[in-house]
Amino acid sequence: MAAHAAVPTRQRTASSRRQTSPGGRRVSPAAVGVPLVLGIAYGSYAQFIARSGGAASYGQLALALISGAAMALLIFGLHRFQHVLPREPRAAAWGVLVGGSIGFLYSLTGHSVLLSAAIGLGLGVGTVLSVFYVLHTREP
Repeated sequence: MAAHAAVPTRQRTASSRRQTSPGGRRVSPAAVGVPLVLGIAYGSYAQFIARSGGAASYGQLALALISGAAMALLIFGLHRFQHVLPREPRAAAWGVLVGGSIGFLYSLTGHSVLLSAAIGLGLGVGTVLSVFYVLHTREP
């Protein structure tokens, strides 16, 4: 009688263990790179708006670093854990992120807080509707 051939298994190395997240799923380079690039762009644009043609200062540098890091972490966290949320809360989370970030950027221009909130709310509602539509038409 013939013996069964052993199925080769993949050995887990130390480098493959380091690439897993606390949930056990691997983190791809794009899952880290895209939020990082978006955070850098957001922080740079926030600093550019706050500078308004004048000389750069340490306060503007701090604004760029903090707002860019916060945006990168929020995008990474939402993208990482969005599969846990149902459609409606997932769309609402993206709407809050987009609306809040655009409202914050608009408030840096020196306009009123109410106008900044209205613009953020309008774009947030538009994001909620569009993300909900995409999720509703593409998920089973």
